[in-house]
Amino acid sequence: MVAYIAGIVLFAVCVCLSLALHEAGHMLTARAFGMKVRRFFVGMGPTVFSFRRKGIEYGLKAVPIGGFCDISGMTTLDDRVQDERPMWNFKTWQRTAVMAAGPLTHFVLGFLILYVMAMTLGLPNTASKPVLGDTAGGAAAAAGIQPGDQVLSVAGQQTTTWQEMVAVVRAQSGPTPVEVQRGSETLTFTVDIPRVYREGVGEIGVIGAGIQTNFQYGPVDAVGASTAFTGQMFAQTFQRLIEMPQRVPALVHAVFGGERDPNTPVSVVGASRLGGEAVEAGLWSIFVMLLAGLNFFLGVFNLLPLLPLDGGHIAVTWYEKVRDRIRQARGRPALGPVDYNRLATVTMALVAIGGLFVALTVTADIVNPIRLT
Repeated sequence: MVAYIAGIVLFAVCVCLSLALHEAGHMLTARAFGMKVRRFFVGMGPTVFSFRRKGIEYGLKAVPIGGFCDISGMTTLDDRVQDERPMWNFKTWQRTAVMAAGPLTHFVLGFLILYVMAMTLGLPNTASKPVLGDTAGGAAAAAGIQPGDQVLSVAGQQTTTWQEMVAVVRAQSGPTPVEVQRGSETLTFTVDIPRVYREGVGEIGVIGAGIQTNFQYGPVDAVGASTAFTGQMFAQTFQRLIEMPQRVPALVHAVFGGERDPNTPVSVVGASRLGGEAVEAGLWSIFVMLLAGLNFFLGVFNLLPLLPLDGGHIAVTWYEKVRDRIRQARGRPALGPVDYNRLATVTMALVAIGGLFVALTVTADIVNPIRLT
């Protein structure tokens, strides 16, 4: 139980640090362009402490969730602009860079997490490559096959995945040619495949080896491996976002006692609970993968062109740019920044919908959480 609670706290702290770095991305980029940053706070709610340095108030709030970076003139709702550097007077690309810096911070963090994982715990074998793990005492080891060898073919049949290899092996008996790749070499071994009885399956051929679940890399190779794995996680994240609306009924079903679909969205509460279970079970690779996945999700989600997300502010910025270009082509003067008061209704509606969705996922993660086992 102690390890479980410690895992929850550790995961929550990591999430808070990620969100704080998100806001730091906004702040540092804004300052680099000469914009006026008034406040940078970590957390929400009442102020625990604060201090001023170079005209910026830094501080910590009581609730360790998220944070904010107060940039002068970010929207027309800012009625405290008293200087000549409101954000809306800066170039479109500069405003875009400032708003995109937060989500991009999550992408950088996600990649760095995967890079460190590649060199330490190893990256998961998500492609189910037929690379052998433990071969001790089995027919494969007796034939000279070693852990780390990738099976290319069995009995002349090509095997690109572990499932394909198992299916071919199960049909074999006695001396069978097995082609493997070991480093840069391609080797062929004759494996005397025994047939054994398995409950519910019957008599099958086995080679006495398990799959290698993680691949560890050196500092150089880890760059390419982490980049490729980042691409896979991006694809999964986009797919989950597309599927999110259709998962709502399953979440409601889970809240009212139905079986929780493991493919339904989880909140930070649910992810922290899974992180606690991973630490309790000693499955640090799962803990790290959850943290990397959450950062990629936060990055992609914040780039959606919806207010009040960063992507919504970027969309408004480029709307102003295109609008003024069209007006210029027609011989008309450029207009000022978009009046955010006119967007208030839509923004509040999106905030309400988002709040209801967060409440639904948090409730489901409390009353009917997804578990590792």
